Formats: sequence, C-alpha cells, structure tokens
Amino acid sequence: MKTVKDYIRTIVDFPHEGIMFRDVTTLFADPRGFRMAIDQLLHPYAGQPIDKVVGLEARGFILGGAIAHQLSVGFVPIRKKGKLPGTTISQDYTLEYGEAIVEIHDDAVQPGEKVLVVDDLLATGGTAEAGIKLLERLGAEIIGVAVVIDLPDLGGRTKIESLGVDVHTLCAFDGL
Repeated sequence: MKTVKDYIRTIVDFPHEGIMFRDVTTLFADPRGFRMAIDQLLHPYAGQPIDKVVGLEARGFILGGAIAHQLSVGFVPIRKKGKLPGTTISQDYTLEYGEAIVEIHDDAVQPGEKVLVVDDLLATGGTAEAGIKLLERLGAEIIGVAVVIDLPDLGGRTKIESLGVDVHTLCAFDGL
C-alpha cells in the first residue's frame, strides 16, 4: 500500500546545487495520493472548531483550498509582498537561501477566530513563523500547522513548536 511519501519525487540539485527538492506536484497529480494527503492532514483536527484555513504561498493554496472545502470553512491566503489587492499587513522572514516578505489582508481573520495553517513543506520554519506572527497580530488563535513534508534536519518543526503551535506532518525526508 502506497504512502503519501511514495507519491513525492525528489529532484536533485534544484533550485541550487546540493539541494534535494521534494516535489509535491506528483502527489497533487495523482487522485489517490492527493485525496490521501488531504484526509491525513485533516485527521488530527476532526471535530475541532476551525473558522478558517490559511494557506502559505503557493502550494499551501492548493492544499488549503481543498481542506477548507472539506471543512466547509473559509480560505485565507498568505502571499508574497505585493500580490494582494487590498490593505495588508506584512512580515519579513529568512528563507533557506534569502529573505522575503509575506502579507495578509488586514481584515482576512477576525480576533478570536480559530485557524489552521497549511503548507506543503516545513524546512527552516521561516514562512510558517511569519504566517503565525501575521495571524497573531490579527488576533487569530492558531490551532495548528499542517504540512505534507517535514525536513527535520533544518529545524522548522522545533521553531514552530517553540512558539506554542502544534505541528502535524505526513512524512519526513532527512538531509537537504
């Protein structure tokens, strides 16, 4: 029986030499694999009150939209700077190989709303941490961060858990 990890391909030396890129497009393209990933991402949160699902750009939009649909709740994107049309708040963060800024509409989440943050991969945790900071500034209660892939050697899970946020992952890959 296949696992979610079996649907993910590795591309060597992308986007830089020495990087083992974990490509979830093969997971998304397979109906059984995609369904399995959505079901498994949802499982720990079954029965918990969730008001919104927040997806981190860009693959978190694919997963987050499907999860929001399953839960019959709203979906909120956290995007790269300059991509949202309304009034936003922003947060800078460090990537594995650079710096970036993410934004959210300032009215996307109301104080006290319970949100689930979703993405495809947790590496250093910079993007997820920036998303959590944005959501906390809006007064949201983060019930968890759900991701398909954990890269434990890069410490992202530890970083997010140190913020007091639960992390749920479906599989892990060692190394970069």
